[in-house]
Amino acid sequence: MSNRSATAGYDRHITVFSTEGRLFQVEYAFKAISNAGLTSVGVRGKDSVVIATQKKVPDKLIDASTVTHVFQITPLIGCVMTGLDPDGRNQVMRARGEAAEFKYKYGYDITPDLLAKRMANLNQVCTQKAFMRPLGVSMILIGWDDERGPQLFKTDPAGYFAGYRATAAGAKHQEAFNYLEKKLKGNEQLSTDDTVELAIGTLSSVLAANFKAQDLEVAIVTKDNPKFRVLTVDEIDAELTRIAERD
Repeated sequence: MSNRSATAGYDRHITVFSTEGRLFQVEYAFKAISNAGLTSVGVRGKDSVVIATQKKVPDKLIDASTVTHVFQITPLIGCVMTGLDPDGRNQVMRARGEAAEFKYKYGYDITPDLLAKRMANLNQVCTQKAFMRPLGVSMILIGWDDERGPQLFKTDPAGYFAGYRATAAGAKHQEAFNYLEKKLKGNEQLSTDDTVELAIGTLSSVLAANFKAQDLEVAIVTKDNPKFRVLTVDEIDAELTRIAERD
């Protein structure tokens, strides 16, 4: 029996395992993230955490200021969404709702790890109900925790989440993992400047591109300014100039 006929039918159901123990629709959701054509990176330093992603405007007639993959969820937490844009916006709106509900219920801001766990739990529900589909998007979430310092988490369509020192999502994510592993080996206590440089440098190296400021989106949370902040084009340009001069 051919491999195709052996697996036929299992990829039409989210909730049915194949004979090999795989959920094909969930695997296809991971493929959708890579096929979106964007690469995103998150790096955690000693007193800061940074996310960076490509900014691609699909049409010349589109107003570039309305296109973004970086979102603020609470004053202290933000994220970059990699994958299908509509799914990403849906998950951001849900995350904002969950954070607001948490604050109303308990009287203090939700922490990054609890929000990541909650979003992962919601993703997991989509893998076990036949009338839902997994979201084809990965969320890299950053924030500041008063007790634990800078926080970096990633969730995926299967409902898995974990904290990271550095991570990547999207196209060429495996190459980005390898690059980050090499750069972080024995050097985990990065300064704020080094953290930003590593995030941008990873994208430049993996994608073999010399980025202009308008081609990138970068956001940062630091100990001195724990509020989630998206860098302006001028600030990104200054960082690119500093990196070029150091090289």
